[in-house]
Amino acid sequence: MEINDNIIKPGDNKIIKIRVGKLPSGTHINIFAHVFRGKKPGKTILILGGIHGDEINGIEIIRSAIEKQYFDDLIKGTAIVIPLLNVYGFINFSREVPDGKDVNRSFPGSRTGSLAARVANKLTKYILPHVDYIIDFHTGGDSRYNYPQIRYTKSCPEAKKLATVFNPPFIIEKPLIPKSLRKIANDLDIPIIVYEGGESTRLDDLAIKTGLKGIKNILSYLKMTKSKPVKQKEKPILINKTSWIRSRDSGIFKHLVESGNFIHKNDVVGVLKDVLGNSSKNILAKRDAYIIGHNNAPVVNMGDALFNLGWYNERDKV
Repeated sequence: MEINDNIIKPGDNKIIKIRVGKLPSGTHINIFAHVFRGKKPGKTILILGGIHGDEINGIEIIRSAIEKQYFDDLIKGTAIVIPLLNVYGFINFSREVPDGKDVNRSFPGSRTGSLAARVANKLTKYILPHVDYIIDFHTGGDSRYNYPQIRYTKSCPEAKKLATVFNPPFIIEKPLIPKSLRKIANDLDIPIIVYEGGESTRLDDLAIKTGLKGIKNILSYLKMTKSKPVKQKEKPILINKTSWIRSRDSGIFKHLVESGNFIHKNDVVGVLKDVLGNSSKNILAKRDAYIIGHNNAPVVNMGDALFNLGWYNERDKV
């Protein structure tokens, strides 16, 4: 295997440096890809974090998996492990790169395009040609907490199988988003699952533990390691429909029901209070559903997303 003029032989573990640019100060910015190869041939999996620089849980999951030596003794195949793709965003505690563009809306990228496009281009050019499967780790943004979940594309049965093996609390069918990594992977016939867990700029134990278990399960399923799948008492809940409860007014917001819970239509799930203390309005559930995410912001405006609801529609099977 050759990546960016680096040869990685069977049995090798190497860190590959891919230069993506430099700061105005002249400091060079690099993507660091850990490449772990088993002695026997097999599939190659990309385990990726930090497409959005402020989504720390995904970065921590992958960093911790490296530290715990999940990939050090692969029986066969290759794991390409990138804890942090968007170094620019990470430095600035930002989802985007400095020009405001989103790397995950810039694929397949361009060598001479925007900064986000250049980062996307490096991954597309140097990494994706080697890859058979992808796990892309994400976290909720803008004070929104996502209960641990895997998102996949309905048109890819193998991605659904990977999602089931990962074994998160929720498995959610989601349409492809133009210029996202999931879209370009789908175009290249690479099965990809997207993990969402926790909230940006905050570490969350449940999200981290679920992500680490999922990596172990996938490596075991692909027979890349001797480890056995992590047993879980409950099977994942399938979701194929989602919608948001949005704020009908502005004020102080308090959620009364945590993500992960099942709610019934007209249940009181939160309360909105005006800052002068003159009124308090209950926020009601619009339908029977699971809460798959919620807003942790204490102050909200009219139209802000408060609760993300998910359910399974039998007429539109996953």
